[in-house]
Amino acid sequence: MHFSTTLALTCLASVAMALDKPLDIKITNAGECTRKTVAGDKIQVHYRGSLEDGTEFDASYNRGQPLGFAVGTGQVIKGWDQGLFDMCPGDKRTLTVQPEWAYGDRDLGVIPPNSVLIFETELVEIEGVEKETVEKVEEKEEKEEL
Repeated sequence: MHFSTTLALTCLASVAMALDKPLDIKITNAGECTRKTVAGDKIQVHYRGSLEDGTEFDASYNRGQPLGFAVGTGQVIKGWDQGLFDMCPGDKRTLTVQPEWAYGDRDLGVIPPNSVLIFETELVEIEGVEKETVEKVEEKEEKEEL
C-alpha cells in the first residue's frame, strides 16, 4: 500500500513539474539529416494552432502556405523560437506553450489572455540548405566512417 501511494505521489509530482515548464515538446515524426535547424536559419513551417479546449485559432495548412521566418531571432513567440531548433525537414512536433512563452496576458480576440497554446508543427524547409534524402544521409555517414 505504501509503495502505491509513493508511486502515485511521484507521478503527480512529475505531471505538476511538466505543467510548470514554459514549453513541452512532443516529437511526432523524426527524420535523419546532417544539417538541422539552428538559430538564424530561415525556415518554412506548416502549423495548426489550437487552445487547450481544442478550438483551432489558426492553421497554415488551411491557407496552403507555410509560414517563413528566421528561427531563434524573436520574430515569433518564444515557444516557437525554442521549440523548432534541432529539426530536419519533414520533422513534426507538437509544442505546448505556456502563456509566458506565448502571448501572456494580451487579449488577441481568438486567443484569450493567459492561454496555453498547442501547435502541431511540421518543418517544411531550411532555406538555403539542400533537402536530403535518407539515401544521401546514409551515403554521407558511410563516407565519414571510411
